[in-house]
Amino acid sequence: MNDIIKNIEAEQLKENAPEFHVGDTVKVYGKIKEGNRERIQVFEGTVLKKQGGSTRATFTVRKTSNGVGVEKTWPLHSPNVEKVEVVRRGKVRRAKLNYLRDRVGKRAKVKELVK
Repeated sequence: MNDIIKNIEAEQLKENAPEFHVGDTVKVYGKIKEGNRERIQVFEGTVLKKQGGSTRATFTVRKTSNGVGVEKTWPLHSPNVEKVEVVRRGKVRRAKLNYLRDRVGKRAKVKELVK
């Protein structure tokens, strides 16, 4: 029974899963369905966390819109996520950046990783 579930999950994985890390600023191109029409909407923000594995893997992106913090959690292998584009790399030392929720303005920024 367990092998059947693993085979089904393996079929649903994306071959070209996007490569990004916690702290990166990313643009998520998500498909939005309105009635019978479908369009792509861009959501740009900082990756707060990545969690889960295989088909259940998710990532959370946070941005501030009109002074209000907005977070969205996206399934990594979802067909509704068209692509994930890395705008800039962030230098962080944690796996989850929950402390950014309490910060405002310049303090809410993540330092850029310079290579």
